Amino acid sequence: MLIRSRLNDQPPKAKAGSRKKPAPAPGAAGKAAKVTKNPLFEAKPKNFGIGQHIRPKTDLTRFVKWPEYIRLQRQKVILSQRLKVPPAIAQFSHTLDKATATQLFKLLNKYRPESKVEKKERLEALAKAAAEEKEPAKDKKPLFVKYGLNHCVALIEAKKASLVIIAHDVDPIELVVFLPALCRKMGVPYVIVKGKARLGTVVHKKTAAILTLQDVKSEDQRELATLVSAAKANFTDKYEDQRRHWGGGLRGYKSTQMMRKRAKAAGLDSKAAALGKL
Repeated sequence: MLIRSRLNDQPPKAKAGSRKKPAPAPGAAGKAAKVTKNPLFEAKPKNFGIGQHIRPKTDLTRFVKWPEYIRLQRQKVILSQRLKVPPAIAQFSHTLDKATATQLFKLLNKYRPESKVEKKERLEALAKAAAEEKEPAKDKKPLFVKYGLNHCVALIEAKKASLVIIAHDVDPIELVVFLPALCRKMGVPYVIVKGKARLGTVVHKKTAAILTLQDVKSEDQRELATLVSAAKANFTDKYEDQRRHWGGGLRGYKSTQMMRKRAKAAGLDSKAAALGKL
């Protein structure tokens, strides 16, 4: 028994061909053929230690701690995509196409209201004329774009507006959510465009929720008629269709891929995954 136990203590025999190769001789590694280097292109490895070479610029966007207001903006956009949005609010995601919007803003810029400097110059001219006891020249009433929510609503209710322009990103949205229904009821054409800030530039303000075109010059009547027909085709005539469609409900990339994998495992098509049946 003692002999058998001693035999069992011995390590197992190595299989043929499984032995490790011995380490190469120390001098053998340096005997490789040297590569001839071009003296014109000398390698200068950079040292990125403290006080050494400047590090290359990398995109650190994902590592930036953004201010809270920017984080809230981005989270709001994501939430509006994920959650189901009622039709009254979802209609503001359907905006005027770029070509028509460019044409519209060209027309609006022709009828910008006077700036503070222009108003000051006009009042000074009137004061100077009054001081010299001269009758000021009576000009026709200037044609300007109307702005201000209460003013524009009054014009729509009086059916004096030719075209109403609403911004898509007004906050809170309740300020303008009733306007498409009001415009349709009063038979006033309206459009929804991107950017309250872009509307604000027309009237010398930071932002503007709504603008209204009342009258235009005779040379611009044709251009206004084109815009009105586009507004009716894209918004007024599609109002009933849009009030039936909810917005949002879009999944993120990770969730979409997970649903696709589940659908594939269950033997279903990817449309079932998109509908969220799994």
